[in-house]
Amino acid sequence: MTYHKTDIRVRYEETDRMGVVYYAKYFVWFEVARTEFFREHRISYRELEERDGVRLMLVDARCTYKSPATYDDLITVNTKITDMKNTSLSFSYEIKRGGVLIATGTTTHVFTNAQGRPIRIPQKVREALTVSAL
Repeated sequence: MTYHKTDIRVRYEETDRMGVVYYAKYFVWFEVARTEFFREHRISYRELEERDGVRLMLVDARCTYKSPATYDDLITVNTKITDMKNTSLSFSYEIKRGGVLIATGTTTHVFTNAQGRPIRIPQKVREALTVSAL
């Protein structure tokens, strides 16, 4: 499957006292990149929730840190789908600063109804993600 690239400029508030990005911010960047990945494939989180009553719950998140990011770095988050099952979707992420790999990660999400019960991935979502991967 193809990568989606999202550029992010590291903000001062994302750094800790040592001047490096606080570890939890990487998960925020994963979310930003995943949302942009969906947007590029014409899928709107907002429409899924408000119009269709579909939620995308996070069930697993991992990050491996390779090199620190610091204030004002321009980073790129490369996002791709690594697995699509009946009710779940997994993503992988690579965060780079220029050519330097600074972190990798994965997240897995389960599609649910408004009551939190797992549901099949909506057909329009599956089609949008499958067609765009060709």
